[in-house]
Amino acid sequence: MRSDLARRPSAAVLLLAAALGLALATAGLRAEDPAPAVSDPKADAIAAQEMQALGGREAWDATRYLRFTFAGRRTHTWDRSTGRHRVEGKTRDGKSFVVLENLGTREGRAWQDGKEATGDDLKKMLELGYGTWVNDTYWLLMPYKMKDPGVHLAYGGEDTIGGKRYDKLTLSFDHVGLTPGDHYTAWINRDTHLMDRWSYVLESMKPTDPPGVWDWTGWQRYGSIELAPHRVEVGGDAKLELSDIAVPASVPDAVFTDPAVPR
Repeated sequence: MRSDLARRPSAAVLLLAAALGLALATAGLRAEDPAPAVSDPKADAIAAQEMQALGGREAWDATRYLRFTFAGRRTHTWDRSTGRHRVEGKTRDGKSFVVLENLGTREGRAWQDGKEATGDDLKKMLELGYGTWVNDTYWLLMPYKMKDPGVHLAYGGEDTIGGKRYDKLTLSFDHVGLTPGDHYTAWINRDTHLMDRWSYVLESMKPTDPPGVWDWTGWQRYGSIELAPHRVEVGGDAKLELSDIAVPASVPDAVFTDPAVPR
């Protein structure tokens, strides 16, 4: 599911597919009370192994703050416990912006080139902040979201890539998110139990469009959980970096209230 901000990753890697369901569950927020996750036993077992390799469900649930920069363009700071969110960066036309919002209430304040937005401009800026959060966090956190409410998880068969054996899991969605017609496939490494690759077919794509396929590399520990900072397009030359990743134990309150406070 995505905010329909770009159709092909090779053409515009900065704004790509994302599932709303990913963050609703982790932030304690809900859209329309989606149905429980639907899956099959084999897919469930593989997903459970994967979650354990990522640090375990308990470690994930205890992770409150996340901070990262998406593709060098936008920096997010997110309080998963309260839904507070700060995003700052540059618009497509080069203007600086800061959005301070609550993801549950969809309310907040925003600034562009240092000037506070009001009225319709504020509404657009809040939509921008929410849409980038939806998009960017899925690129960071998708492997944690396989058992979220509304996710249909199924076993997709075996594969061997570069001598490594994989189990494939397929994800579809049940009336959750901004684009529930999207479909994903995850390649789970049988040795590490981590996701080394994903592919997606988005509801905005044409039937003749090939799936987007990206490798996820560089898995490492941040706080008590595993994250991968590097994305490389398979069969293309695009790369997407998730940099400045941090899982701090605390974040000053002013980060979510003062646009002038450095992140």
